[in-house]
Amino acid sequence: MHQHNERGAATKIVELLQAGQSVAFVSDAGTPAVSDPGALLVQAVLDAGLRVIPIPGPSAAVAALSASGMAEPHFLFFGFLPNKPGARRGALQSLVAHPYTLVFYEAPHRILECVADLQAVFGAERVIVFAREVTKLFENIHRCSMGAALDWLHSNANTSAANSCCWSPALRPPQPAGCRQRAHPRAAGRELPLKQAVQLAVQITGANRNELYLRALQLKNDDGEPHHADA
Repeated sequence: MHQHNERGAATKIVELLQAGQSVAFVSDAGTPAVSDPGALLVQAVLDAGLRVIPIPGPSAAVAALSASGMAEPHFLFFGFLPNKPGARRGALQSLVAHPYTLVFYEAPHRILECVADLQAVFGAERVIVFAREVTKLFENIHRCSMGAALDWLHSNANTSAANSCCWSPALRPPQPAGCRQRAHPRAAGRELPLKQAVQLAVQITGANRNELYLRALQLKNDDGEPHHADA
């Protein structure tokens, strides 16, 4: 399996797992599913209701991220959020428009109030993954919507048993389509080559890449900037 056939190979691997077999996925280039093929495979396995067990590396965050099913190509490791509610919400608010998967550590006695703040700031639709006791006997990796997270934590007897990590993928702030397509290519294009600016705008807005590319070309021409085909 490699980046060009990952979706098709993932389907075959899911079928093997559903047939009762065990599958080991290894990489010769680093941790699978972290800047390496495997994220789509993990996502497909989780979507099928099957279990993914990470092999530990030097970082608990990377081990858990590899089994999270998050297919975004980049992530930000934030670490621990501030202890006080006001400061914590302020820190989360500063991350609302961040285009990458966010990775947090949190202590067990603060996980409920932390998730409540996550839901309040990011909304109920964003996906969150909890990973705790990674590599231990009671390892637990749970994926759900932010809106269902508190109910799951309240119904889980082991909430306070171990430190918890949580992930939430890139949020695309709600904006009118015309507004976001005009603003992001122009702002990004001031600092980045054209192709990179368009790629960033796609990640932030979710808009069609070809449409954004054409829009960015038009904006550059309107601004009087020279265009190079290899930008």
